Amino acid sequence: LELARRVARGGATIINTGIGWHEARIPTIATSVPRAGFAWVTGKLRAQLRAEGINTPLVTSNRINTPEVAEGLLADGSADMVSMARPFLADPAFVRKAREGRADEINTCIACNQACLDHTFAQKISTCLVNPRAAYEQEIVVRPVQGARKRIAVVGAGPAGLAAATTLAERGHAVTLFEAADEIGGQFNMARRIPGKEEFAETLRYFRRRLEVTGVEVRLGARAGVDALIGFDEVLLATGVAARDPRIPGQAEGMARGQVLSYIDVLRHGAPVGARAAIVGAGGIGFDVAEYLLEAGHSLTLDPAAWRRHWGVGDPATVRAGLLRPAPEAPSRQLTLLQRKPGKLGAGLGKTTGWIHRAALKMKRVDMLAGVNYERITPEGLWVSYSEQRADAE
Repeated sequence: LELARRVARGGATIINTGIGWHEARIPTIATSVPRAGFAWVTGKLRAQLRAEGINTPLVTSNRINTPEVAEGLLADGSADMVSMARPFLADPAFVRKAREGRADEINTCIACNQACLDHTFAQKISTCLVNPRAAYEQEIVVRPVQGARKRIAVVGAGPAGLAAATTLAERGHAVTLFEAADEIGGQFNMARRIPGKEEFAETLRYFRRRLEVTGVEVRLGARAGVDALIGFDEVLLATGVAARDPRIPGQAEGMARGQVLSYIDVLRHGAPVGARAAIVGAGGIGFDVAEYLLEAGHSLTLDPAAWRRHWGVGDPATVRAGLLRPAPEAPSRQLTLLQRKPGKLGAGLGKTTGWIHRAALKMKRVDMLAGVNYERITPEGLWVSYSEQRADAE
């Protein structure tokens, strides 16, 4: 407050109220941060300054990614202006679409940081996970088709297939999109169910609208066999990935007992999981499954007050630096996260977000074990060892 007073009296015409950076021990801009999660601080500051007769416009920022969120902050008096950066990587036409009443066509920033900030800190070109043309507009040029219009089949309606189908249709081709499931989205439909990753649904919302605008024919619940693909000029395969099989002795018997589940069983089909569970694999999916199982249907991202308690965010007017002792809720089950490789779990997670996922699991008292061999699965559980290789030399 005192800093704002002095800056305003010194002649500043605008004051920006960005709320911290990556050195902070509290997430400030990641996907799991509630939308406009810190605008309330700007609102309190603005109210105090106005009460003192200081009318310098205040800007609020962080996790503002739709016109509706931005307009809401202006309407309720939280700020005089909003600032955004990553949303313009996701969709450089953000402002024009909003002005023209086409907000439903905006490609929303999902705050993943994977291709923008993670690239920045690795000294790579900052681009965008949901807009691969960002920073490559001169290399990836979408031009109208020259010559004959083709009939093109795209097999698979995950993000890659959706992007390919709509871009081909935008160029002028006649595109048919085949998807074996009863909805578009592929593995994004599992990702959006992870507490803190609800924003992934925005990408699917965007592509649903893009399919309509570009006129792609969509066939859901349709496996594209040879007969279905006869007559197309081109076929593009975008059928996604398959889970890697860890090949643990006793695994098949465990699956037959309902004791062993895949992440697809849990995230897509809602298979029940007991009070104690081991998660084999500590990559991105392993961490996602852990967070899904720990939150028990309650997403902190959708409950800003609970999110602030969890991370220890207080009112800077009454608490020094706005920092409290984190107060996470008790975990809903006991989890153990394991990986074969020695070293830090989740080492392959994003530089700007991996620490958040590790901290979240630590606060929920998840046991994290590295350098283990998966020896066998029996009705009693998963047996592991710490030798150089599994007992059967696999």
